[in-house]
Amino acid sequence: MTSGKASGGRNFEDQKRHPFYSPPRLEEKKKKKRKQKPKELDSSEDIAPATENFIIPKKEIHTVPDMSKWKRSQAIEKLVALLNTLDRWIDETPPVDQPSRFGNKAYRTWYAKLDEEAENLVATVVPTHLAAAVPEVAVYLKESVGNSTRIDYGTGHEAAFAAFLCCLCKIGVLRVDDQIAIVFKVFNRYLEVMRKLQKTYRMEPAGSQGVWGLDDFQFLPFIWGSSQLIDHPYLEPRHFVDEKAVNENHKDYMFLECILFITEMKTGPFAEHSNQLWNISAVPSWSKVNQGLIRMYKAECLEKFPVIQHFKFGSLLPIHPVTSSS
Repeated sequence: MTSGKASGGRNFEDQKRHPFYSPPRLEEKKKKKRKQKPKELDSSEDIAPATENFIIPKKEIHTVPDMSKWKRSQAIEKLVALLNTLDRWIDETPPVDQPSRFGNKAYRTWYAKLDEEAENLVATVVPTHLAAAVPEVAVYLKESVGNSTRIDYGTGHEAAFAAFLCCLCKIGVLRVDDQIAIVFKVFNRYLEVMRKLQKTYRMEPAGSQGVWGLDDFQFLPFIWGSSQLIDHPYLEPRHFVDEKAVNENHKDYMFLECILFITEMKTGPFAEHSNQLWNISAVPSWSKVNQGLIRMYKAECLEKFPVIQHFKFGSLLPIHPVTSSS
């Protein structure tokens, strides 16, 4: 970390145990590395089936309107419409007057509507021949919007939405071709709805680590947002603490949109209310930021009992203990 960063922050470049530490490359090992024998092909994975119908690639994007083919499939459009419905329900369920500033009870009314209609909403996305999967997939949608008892929201709920999308991938509703739109169209729209929920009903952060946490509510958009910025011609990690750079570029970059939301919701110096992010701004490249965030997500979310104790498993996302290899 450069000396210009806030005092008391963690040094990302020098602490080997920190998720943003990358060990130096061992060039000598590369030189001594022996030539390996070609790996035998697995006929079930590496060889294209004889019945595959190959075609000569051709252009499909001829005009600007044709970009819709690239950006969104029909399933993506339906998922965005589903999220638009959740957004509309917020407008139809205004907060109520109550003594407590946080955790507006109107959220429970909003959630009750989702609880009742979740399977119908998911059925609009899932084809009729896969209708049997709807009840299982709908559970993850209901789990992804916060807790109606505590009126809070956190990374566990965010993980449930990722599981919801994963289930749709596993049953074939979403395809490999949709992967970019899944993140930057569907998940981004989900973020917009969640932020509206958080602001409208003054939801509490679930399991927040305070100033030492990455963010009160989200984590995944920082991972995907940093990957979006890898090899950017001029935006570097140090720029996301620059108000001008954030204001000019937040609409195009998920990471910067997250930073903007934080600055809108919190007051005071950035280094004080978001110390982890402030320290990350000293990391020299977006690729290192991305790698470190993935390691941090595994350690701080996926391996934490308070988060995973609420995660639900079924036939699409089963829990199978790892068998030790002999």
